[in-house]
Amino acid sequence: MDNTINEIVKHLTNLPDNLRQQVLEFVRSLDTPVRGVSGKKLLRFAGTIPRDDLEIMSHEIEKECR
Repeated sequence: MDNTINEIVKHLTNLPDNLRQQVLEFVRSLDTPVRGVSGKKLLRFAGTIPRDDLEIMSHEIEKECR
C-alpha cells in the first residue's frame, strides 16, 4: 500500500491546484457508500417503456458505446 500512496503523491505534486482538487473530490466520492433503489421497488416499472422506444435506445447505446 505504501508504494501505491507514494506513486499517487508523486503524480499529485505535478498537477496544478485545480486538478488536485478534482482528485480530492474523486477520492472522497470513492469513500461514500453507494445508495440506490432495490430491484424490487423498480419492478413496478417493468414493461412501461414501449418496445419501439426500447429498440431505439438499444440501437443508440450500441452505436455510441462501441
